[in-house]
Amino acid sequence: MAAQETSKKLGAGVTRTDRTLMDGRTIRYYDTQGQKREAQDQRPVETQPAIGEMRLDVLTNEWVVMAAHRQGRIFLPPKELNPLAPSKPGALTEIPESDYEVVVFDNRSPSLRSPESSIKLPSELHFETPPIPAAGKCEVVCYTANYDASFKDLSPHQIRTVMEAWRDRVSELSTLDYIHHIAPFENRGEEVGVTLSHPHGQIYAYPYLPPRTTKMLEVASAHKNRTGRVLMDDIVARELKDQVRIISQNEEWVAYVPYASRYPFEIHLAPKKPVPDLAALSDSACDAFPSIAKEILLRLDGVFDMKMAYIAAWHQAPVRVGRDVLRLHWQITSVRRAPGKLKYLAGSESAFGSFMMDLWPEQSAQQLQIGRAHV
Repeated sequence: MAAQETSKKLGAGVTRTDRTLMDGRTIRYYDTQGQKREAQDQRPVETQPAIGEMRLDVLTNEWVVMAAHRQGRIFLPPKELNPLAPSKPGALTEIPESDYEVVVFDNRSPSLRSPESSIKLPSELHFETPPIPAAGKCEVVCYTANYDASFKDLSPHQIRTVMEAWRDRVSELSTLDYIHHIAPFENRGEEVGVTLSHPHGQIYAYPYLPPRTTKMLEVASAHKNRTGRVLMDDIVARELKDQVRIISQNEEWVAYVPYASRYPFEIHLAPKKPVPDLAALSDSACDAFPSIAKEILLRLDGVFDMKMAYIAAWHQAPVRVGRDVLRLHWQITSVRRAPGKLKYLAGSESAFGSFMMDLWPEQSAQQLQIGRAHV
């Protein structure tokens, strides 16, 4: 397939260039140095997997995505077989170019994929609700071409470029009529299920509201009806007043351990000027993000002077509802409670959704505040 190219100017001096991969998927290069992206995907053409299926768990009225084709996806390959590296002679990868700054491409083994025709969720959920196609988007975000780096190792300039890629994808994905919620996230470390060691994140764009988002919307709406205020605004105000759980802050952002954290180490990073999603952030907030993001991740690694496995997820308002009551924030959670010890989500957490914490949040905050942060 001939590679089609389009380009677009974004903020922070970033240019996005789109190319087409051998199987029709799109790869997007985010560059700041005026690079020309002309390399074509030289791999043999492969057929993309068929769209999966969404089935309703009628005990909870929650959707479950069936994506059995993902069983055959690549799992922890050695560095020389890294599919997220730039391509070179004899080693063709997902990225046809010989180098890159930040790239975003459609996942080769997506849980959710674009539907062939329009779909709508059932208006009512009940015992006889039939399965529907697993429509949505799953994208891979490669932060850097450097295999040995981590998000905390990126320069402020690199993180700012990643931020511009996130904002761009949220803005564009929001225009798709079958998308209802967009969730950028990163898994780091084998302890949380990483299958590729190269520094990268993902973006899941769902055709429904995930359970946690649904619950947060319900609670935030009730708070607004009862008080006339936005719940997340009140939470940030309380943390700024109490100070005890704050890890770091600058003019635009505040990082804190939540009052009722569920994990041994959990950090929320919220903009001081609230917005519904990444696309709504101001340029000044985006410019202030890299320094505090690096700091809190360095502090996390500094607690035990080791690389901490974590999940970093952007929670934001849904695309079409709740934008007046839900606020953007970045949640970083680690299951490590001590060197050589993990907090397993066992019977109470996994079976019943009831979390039991081994540390007071204030203890966790203190460790993050005074740990060997290398900052």
